[in-house]
Amino acid sequence: MSQSTEHSFQARAEAFRALHREAGLFVIPNPWDAGSARVLASFGFKALATTSAGLAFALGKPDGHASITRAETLQNAQSIVAATHLPVAADLENGYGDEPETCAETILLAARAGLSGGSIEDATGNPHDPIYPFDLAVERVKAAVAAARSLPHPFTVTARAENLIYGRPDLADTLRRLEAFADAGADVLFAPGLKSREEIEAVVKTVAPRPVNVLMGFIGGSFSLEELEQLGVKRVSVGSSLVRAAYGGLFRAAEEIFQQGTFSYANEAKPYADLNKLFKSTD
Repeated sequence: MSQSTEHSFQARAEAFRALHREAGLFVIPNPWDAGSARVLASFGFKALATTSAGLAFALGKPDGHASITRAETLQNAQSIVAATHLPVAADLENGYGDEPETCAETILLAARAGLSGGSIEDATGNPHDPIYPFDLAVERVKAAVAAARSLPHPFTVTARAENLIYGRPDLADTLRRLEAFADAGADVLFAPGLKSREEIEAVVKTVAPRPVNVLMGFIGGSFSLEELEQLGVKRVSVGSSLVRAAYGGLFRAAEEIFQQGTFSYANEAKPYADLNKLFKSTD
């Protein structure tokens, strides 16, 4: 890594850390490749985050721990980092291993790839036992945080409690986990699947003053950014919703061709010249 590249990565990491300490809320949208990262950067977003589902779908695979390797994730993340000058955080799933030491190793590799942050979740990838036991989940976050703190520049660790999206609607246990993750040093707390005002408020209150990430872009996720900011949310991500929106357009276009034999979808497509101009520009 060149000295100038290393400086660029450090500057991004510091900018990313600062975003979490400034007043107000920010959106961290989720590109799935370099092109989608360039599109999102053109709108003026201040940071980006990868999506494991987006990468899996782009590779023609289902989302899930067994489908995408750590090497594939970091290679994809590097292409997104290289596409813009924005800080990029990564969806690092469960750290690509059960052991705390593996989570720590994954954090170090993520930082080496130029990432400014990353998330470690407490989902096992085992459908028969989807969530790690409490004590092991906390130890995994502690190891990730220790690895991040060993780096010469900031690396923002997000700890995710996955109960609500794995058929375990246990808010009390989710709050207990998030509080423990905060005590373990996690910089940001995240429980995907929060749906009500009361749930969001409970998370924000439990881990205060640590920042909270909330997922939007799912059916029923009807809060506006203004409402989320009023609830005390610091960061909003959109997960796989953008790649699903893109695939929705592809499905509609293909269905029109196959079923109707017409091509009116092209009237709504982004013009070739506009995309070419965007991708020729420098960030």
